[in-house]
Amino acid sequence: MRQSTKNLIRKYSLMKLKYDFMGYEFRRMSDLSFHHLIIPRSVSPFLDLDRGYYEWNGVILVQKSSHEFLHIIERFDLDRFYAITSEMLDEKLKGNISMDNIKKINDVLNSFEKEYIGQTFKGSHSEIIKPAYTKRLLKNDTN
Repeated sequence: MRQSTKNLIRKYSLMKLKYDFMGYEFRRMSDLSFHHLIIPRSVSPFLDLDRGYYEWNGVILVQKSSHEFLHIIERFDLDRFYAITSEMLDEKLKGNISMDNIKKINDVLNSFEKEYIGQTFKGSHSEIIKPAYTKRLLKNDTN
């Protein structure tokens, strides 16, 4: 695990909270991953930012749920992706993960789930929304 990831986990007391920047619960530190918030990893080398793993450029998400789900949302609905990103940026600016931001993120997630529940990826039998994506701190209508 990168030092920037460990620093963010410590700075935001995630091991005490037991949930990430999007309100997804976790058990172990190894469940967590760095999400590039401002400058994507793919663009970082072109801006001479190595791979972009800087504390100012990231938040911590649960890899197998919130992180994967956020990238799926990015693929299908950029407006919702940016709405969630905006709330995480607000958390970074405030220096803490607030329940107000978590509720707003949850509302965006709920609306995405209502629109895409039961749908599959084009040319695949895999559902867009895995059960793990709906299991978070705040419950939705389908949990």
